[in-house]
Amino acid sequence: MHAEIGTYQRQGFGAALPLHGPHGLLIVDFVNGFADPQVFGGGNIPEAIAATVPLLAAARERGWAVAHSRIVYADDDADHNIFSIKVPGMLGLKEHTPASAIVPELAPRAGELVVRKTVPSAFFGTSLAAWLAQRGVQTLLVAGAVTSGCVRASVVDAMSWGFRPLVVSDCVGDRALAPHEANLFDMQQKYAAVMTRDEALRALAGR
Repeated sequence: MHAEIGTYQRQGFGAALPLHGPHGLLIVDFVNGFADPQVFGGGNIPEAIAATVPLLAAARERGWAVAHSRIVYADDDADHNIFSIKVPGMLGLKEHTPASAIVPELAPRAGELVVRKTVPSAFFGTSLAAWLAQRGVQTLLVAGAVTSGCVRASVVDAMSWGFRPLVVSDCVGDRALAPHEANLFDMQQKYAAVMTRDEALRALAGR
């Protein structure tokens, strides 16, 4: 890995990303199905959910814009797509099925946006970018599951829309640790800042 890091540095990857305010928080797909290792969970997802509870509390205390995403397919599967072809079990995530509900400890409050999606990115085909822009968000903290999938897709789209992504490394989780760690490294090199929750909250204090 050290040789690969040297290659990235030599080619100019991994520059620091200034974290301008205002700030927002996006919690990606922390729903019951991704908390359950018998459905879509496993790995370090339970720890990431637990670490996100105080992050969400801090965001609310600081008055940040907060958004959540869920994967929700139509009851009749009319929006069956390539994602659900690759992962057929996704079609079990319907509006009223328990697996698609946000975990109770991170339940949204009034005024927080809940985005329903049928693809990995929380931005694709949703109102999320406009909602964040209306609130002036510059830096978007990202928590959620899974690091290598919907988190990464949302981070890439956040950057593409002109937001400054800050991936909160201990508040994102994956069902396998190798993809989690590889994608944290890759996002830090190309798309985002990556910090632990405590590092991020210290860095943004007073901004």
